[in-house]
Amino acid sequence: MPDITSQVGATIDSLTQEFEIISHNLANVNTTGYKRLCNYFSRVLQSQMSGADEEISFGIDINSTLDFSQGAVTRTDRPLDFALHGKGLFVIETPQGQLYTRNGVFQLNSNNQIVNISGNIVAGESGPITIPAGIALSQLNVSSDGSISANGVLIGKFKFVDFGDNIDKLVPFGNGCFVLTEDITPVAAENIVVKQGYQESSNVQLVEELVDMIMVTRLYEANMKSLKAVGETNDSLMSVAMG
Repeated sequence: MPDITSQVGATIDSLTQEFEIISHNLANVNTTGYKRLCNYFSRVLQSQMSGADEEISFGIDINSTLDFSQGAVTRTDRPLDFALHGKGLFVIETPQGQLYTRNGVFQLNSNNQIVNISGNIVAGESGPITIPAGIALSQLNVSSDGSISANGVLIGKFKFVDFGDNIDKLVPFGNGCFVLTEDITPVAAENIVVKQGYQESSNVQLVEELVDMIMVTRLYEANMKSLKAVGETNDSLMSVAMG
């Protein structure tokens, strides 16, 4: 069994990690399509310290998870802004493989293909979606199922995928995108609704994150004091032992 110094040190490391997660969430409170990271180490520790559990366990191992709950939808009236309602993600094609995102802020590249803010192609059901020459963005109409048309002519349709119970296998990749860490095949998303001229906001709740940050800070300070006290006790014992 690890000594008390190692136990408290491990707790401090876990609290530091949670503080960094909360800071990252707060930094992305205004990032379109951002999905918050959750870590409940401090809550479990606080529960144990308050006496809700019979004894404190220093072996708490609470892994971080992604919260894919729906973010608020805001209107922009920009023709290449898209918000999603329901479970599902856009597919982004990159040289390194496919990424997945809820960030529907798109643009056109030099080939008139729809791409994300990083310039990577947004997948359509039949490949890249190319807007014909002479078609103004104001002429584009995107229906609720993701079909893109102009002047009544179908141009393409966005590809949406869903991971069901395997959604937790996605990990953040940057710019609101996620990548798979395991060999899992997504399925076509069902019952997803597309809203053109809207953006899905970050699902970070500012007040909740600030409350969690205060709790983590207090627990960190308490454990630092405990670590200092243990060190002083050990120094005293060593002095006595050495005469």
